[in-house]
Amino acid sequence: MLPVSARDGQSTPFLNALFTATSATCVTGLVVYDTATYWSVFGQAVILALIQIGGMGVVTIAVSVAAISGKKIGLMQRSTMQEAIAAPSLGGIVRLTGFILRATILIELIGACMMMPVFWKDYGVLLGTWYALFHSISAFCNAGFDLMGNAAPFSSLTGYAGNGLINAVIISLIVLGGIGFLTWDDIRCKGIHIEKYRMQSKVILLTTAILILLPFLFFFFGEFRGPVWDDLSLKEKFLGALFQAVTPRTAGFNTIDLTLFSEAGQTITILLMLIGGSPGSTAGGIKTTTLAVLFMTLFSVFKRKEDTECFGRRIEESVIKYASTILLMYLALFLTGGIMISCIEKLPVLTCLFETASAIGTVGLTLGITPELGILSRMILIVLMFLGRVGALTLVFAAFSNKKRSIAKFPKEKITVG
Repeated sequence: MLPVSARDGQSTPFLNALFTATSATCVTGLVVYDTATYWSVFGQAVILALIQIGGMGVVTIAVSVAAISGKKIGLMQRSTMQEAIAAPSLGGIVRLTGFILRATILIELIGACMMMPVFWKDYGVLLGTWYALFHSISAFCNAGFDLMGNAAPFSSLTGYAGNGLINAVIISLIVLGGIGFLTWDDIRCKGIHIEKYRMQSKVILLTTAILILLPFLFFFFGEFRGPVWDDLSLKEKFLGALFQAVTPRTAGFNTIDLTLFSEAGQTITILLMLIGGSPGSTAGGIKTTTLAVLFMTLFSVFKRKEDTECFGRRIEESVIKYASTILLMYLALFLTGGIMISCIEKLPVLTCLFETASAIGTVGLTLGITPELGILSRMILIVLMFLGRVGALTLVFAAFSNKKRSIAKFPKEKITVG
């Protein structure tokens, strides 16, 4: 809210400042002001710091600072860290945290250096360096904040739709940030020997590949065949389809005008936003592993198998319950929020569902209605962004945890479903 944060030197209204801070910390990317034209360099730096903290996780940052300062990391902190990055055990958790911190800084710097020549050419050395660093961190943290509004407000990366280097770097950063820190650890320790990876890493890599390939084929051979896209070259269509297959999970950048998408294209994008990235990553959503577990359970039911199996391993029943609960909670929040905003603002339901999916999935893609929403609708999006980043299931456990568990059980009785 400080006057120094805005270019015009005026204090920003509380709700709009809260919306921006929530969006940055929850690495969402939804904005009520264009980041480049409204916020000063100081304001942009505050947003970037929040993105970095939110992307890596508050717990990861706290443990890293404690380790660097030489403080002893207790069992409680190690246990919290284990939950934060979805680690299978406490062993080596501090060492893994150090690896995450070093790898994050290295990847973001490499991404920035690769984009610098393009931005230097367009904005000069000083401003181009700032742009490269900002977009590298924003992409790796799956935040979706951009500084391209000087060309056209809220334009995101549409000006670089045909630039292969910018597309390749941003896509790579989004994927690296979204596959999860434990997957990095497997790649670092076991290299190309995928058969030695943890089952979770195998599931993440396979699911991620499928979720990039299938949407790419849909957008390239289906969506971009329409006459509305005739102005795009074949190269721009290819890059746009690939970018649009990656960015909804859960980065929030766009290189094409999303309002030109058909309802089918918008629906596919909504589904990708709800799925999101992987556990222990910078991304949000229900997570790739949740989707994979549900589909594996589906196949096991089809084959009349008693257990859900994957890569020669059996999935615990509790994991299946959590996966089902997470899916239902996200669907309930996403649908309820979208319908409420539609009723309040008198807007099409699909448009509002697009915004709520973007919020709960911490994505940041928008059809352009966010800056025009009223106070109540913005508060709904703030709540959804917070729940999407913290995890709705985490809040339920915190609110309804019962330490006194009874060993008594009710008798069983069958109920017909389906």
